[in-house]
Amino acid sequence: MNPLVLIMITLTLMSGTAIATFSSHWLLIWIGLEMNMLSIIPLLTYKNNPRSTEAATKYFLTQATASMILMMAIVLNLMFSGHWTVLNPNNQLPPLLMVTALTMKLGVAPFHFWVPEVAQGVNMKSTLLLLTWQKIAPLSIMYQIHYSLNTTLLTLMGILSIMIGGWGGLNQTQLRKILAYSSIAHMGWMTIILTYNPDIMLLNLVVYIILTIPMFMLLIINSSTTALSLAQTWNKTPLMTAAMLTILMSLGGLPPLTGFMPKWAIINELTKNDSIILPTLMAMLALLNLYFYMRLIYSTSLTMFPTTNNMKMKWQFEFKNQAYLLSPLIILSTLSLPLLPLFTTWY
Repeated sequence: MNPLVLIMITLTLMSGTAIATFSSHWLLIWIGLEMNMLSIIPLLTYKNNPRSTEAATKYFLTQATASMILMMAIVLNLMFSGHWTVLNPNNQLPPLLMVTALTMKLGVAPFHFWVPEVAQGVNMKSTLLLLTWQKIAPLSIMYQIHYSLNTTLLTLMGILSIMIGGWGGLNQTQLRKILAYSSIAHMGWMTIILTYNPDIMLLNLVVYIILTIPMFMLLIINSSTTALSLAQTWNKTPLMTAAMLTILMSLGGLPPLTGFMPKWAIINELTKNDSIILPTLMAMLALLNLYFYMRLIYSTSLTMFPTTNNMKMKWQFEFKNQAYLLSPLIILSTLSLPLLPLFTTWY
């Protein structure tokens, strides 16, 4: 791709997200989402092959359907309220359609079917964009209208997302699909807490992005796409293998690590609202995610030879992929738990 074209597409992607995130006018929000959707299509087909074309087509059809539903909700809201401003709608129908459209864009169950397929069909960098940057705009819109959203509906969708995100990743060997199901599960956690305390949802989103970026960077550096290829990484980069192990445990939400922070905050907030069964069920379903993370850790770190096998050492190969800011991102993704008291003062 021409570098100038790539810069233009990237700027359009960023500006579309910014317009959708910071606007208080429904038409501008819709235009920002459309800019975002149309600019990421060329990035999904960056390496042009039939699989990436199919993935981009699936993504486009799903996002276009969600955009049509959102426009219908915006027009109905205009009919009922008489203005374009983002306020809490009085009628129940526009918020219901908005939730349907935005959860379809996010890949929350039961609208999750496109996420693993699209993630598997494109390259690693496009998958990283899809699972991190593309979540910002829809979640920011849901943040603005969270007072008018149906708590029961979002809770059911969130529980279903956590279930599917756990069960779907159990029998996967492709790393992009595993991380896609992980994204579905994390979206479930964010969806559930949205109506109770949206600030914790923002904390969860930030932590999820901080965890996902270094994980993808490590996979891109090692050119690993399957669980089997992870078993060879310890020969080339033992330190990166240890970092990958730690980040995976943090994604699972084990207590000493950063990933425990949003889960603890969400469970704490739900118990404050006299909900005991829901956080218990969420914590139990999170063990499914932890199980397939531990499978990756086992194939990566716990299947080493007892002694160094010089025939398998690949010391003579140099990395073609550069890792920018990988060290601070690994530190942030593993050692940020002591910052939790600082965040609790904000919400």
